[in-house]
Amino acid sequence: MFEAEATANVFLMTQPLSASQSAQPSIEATLIEAVLNGERDSFAGLYEMYAPMVHGILLARVPRAEVDDLVQDIFLHALRKLHTLRNAGAFGGWLAMITRNRAMDFYRSSRETVEVTEKTAVAKSPNRTATEILDLIRSLPEAYRETLVLRFVEGMTGPEIASRTGLTAASVRVNLHRGVKLLREKMGVMSEARP
Repeated sequence: MFEAEATANVFLMTQPLSASQSAQPSIEATLIEAVLNGERDSFAGLYEMYAPMVHGILLARVPRAEVDDLVQDIFLHALRKLHTLRNAGAFGGWLAMITRNRAMDFYRSSRETVEVTEKTAVAKSPNRTATEILDLIRSLPEAYRETLVLRFVEGMTGPEIASRTGLTAASVRVNLHRGVKLLREKMGVMSEARP
């Protein structure tokens, strides 16, 4: 009984953050405010923070040769439309959505198609090139594709992916786990049997 009372007392002693403690603006919010006030050089800070995320999302969706140009286009578009952002804390999710939309626009404008036949699927050796693995990742469902590229190509951690894309940390963990499992299956790599 004493333990239960002690635990209850601990919960009663904890105080929620007051408005003054939690009111410190994020780095993104500070940079966005500076850009909106005419300091365009502050946008470079946002670029440095979010370029890996944008690059990874595009790499999961469009041909590698197009990614660098599209990254620049997306950041120019974001700079022009920054005044429409309602909540500075949502910048990462807002930019991720712009990136996804731009990737879809890329395919709407280019109508090049390739015929897929039975002979296209040729057994590959386990030693694959990075391009082949990236192509396999691109063939995965969209939810896993983006998270895998951000993790393995851009080197972002799970919490970084969550905070930058607006996904929950749990969603990122699940997407990484399921995506790696599907990627292993596509590569023909079976995980070791667990006793």
